[in-house]
Amino acid sequence: MFVMRQTNYAKWALALLLLVLTSNFLLYRSPLSSLVIPEDTFWVVTGSLVDFAFVAPLLMLAAFRLSIKHFLTLVAGGFVLARFVIPSLYFEPFTTLFYIGIGLEALVLLAEIAFLVLLLYHAPAIVRTIKSQPESPLFALLPTAYARMKPNLLVTVILSESLIFYYAFCSWKKKPAEGPNLISLHKNSSAIAFYIMLIHAIGIETIGIHWWLHDKSPLLSIVLLILNVYSVVYFLGELQAMRLNPLKVDNSNLYVSLGLSKRMEVPLEAIKTIQWGGAADKETLTFIAQDFVEPEPQVILEFKEPQEAVLFFGRTKQVSRIALTVDDPAKLKALLEQ
Repeated sequence: MFVMRQTNYAKWALALLLLVLTSNFLLYRSPLSSLVIPEDTFWVVTGSLVDFAFVAPLLMLAAFRLSIKHFLTLVAGGFVLARFVIPSLYFEPFTTLFYIGIGLEALVLLAEIAFLVLLLYHAPAIVRTIKSQPESPLFALLPTAYARMKPNLLVTVILSESLIFYYAFCSWKKKPAEGPNLISLHKNSSAIAFYIMLIHAIGIETIGIHWWLHDKSPLLSIVLLILNVYSVVYFLGELQAMRLNPLKVDNSNLYVSLGLSKRMEVPLEAIKTIQWGGAADKETLTFIAQDFVEPEPQVILEFKEPQEAVLFFGRTKQVSRIALTVDDPAKLKALLEQ
């Protein structure tokens, strides 16, 4: 999960990355390869290795926010990818680099497995801590886990997946919280009906297409079946997370979420301006429940400095404005003004 840099240079870097990878692929895997590649292939293959193992990772670094571990993983992966793009006849003098890349990737894999073992070790304590906190698991899980272990991409994805299965299967006995500082976002919209409609559509499509496709391609039918089942589980979790996590304003923070796909915890003192009504631009993160006709935002909050929002699969994004549509705007206005 890579977060793209919000600069024009990032877009150019991504375009150059696609150009570098495409040109190398066409060099070795196109009908004209035999005409373009010279008899002495040593320097041509060397240039391609430089492209895969150094130029491509540097362009990725320019386009995305990467840690040192991610960068080194891309360098090692470049040698491995080169082995599959460059024909074995040309790659033979550089076989050692392929095994070095495999070794580095194996070390990274072992490190990720160690993180998973550490997560399993801390899991009981994390669950106990979450149960003792007033915040919803949607907001408490990641901070609680990372209070005990170092943040890690794989762990973030697994924790985000656990939220999906928790809300899809373990939250049906819970009732939506109500209180003077809580406001729902979905009751005046068609969000619940929309997700139920999607679940029914996926179920019908799964039954029809799976049996038709099973005779033609059993493997593809199984893959589509797994994806459809996962989609149903995700939509169930999204629906429940939306019901059970209304907007909350306490003495110091604003907690707002829209299902599992986006959530924010913002200090009230970070709010710079409150604009009632108006249109949201493309840079504004919207918390507006799904409807057949998307309503206009009721309020737009601008922050003194960018605040972190958590998106799908635990991906984070810095946002300067959010737009809200709630079921009781008068109540929200009173809470924010208070």
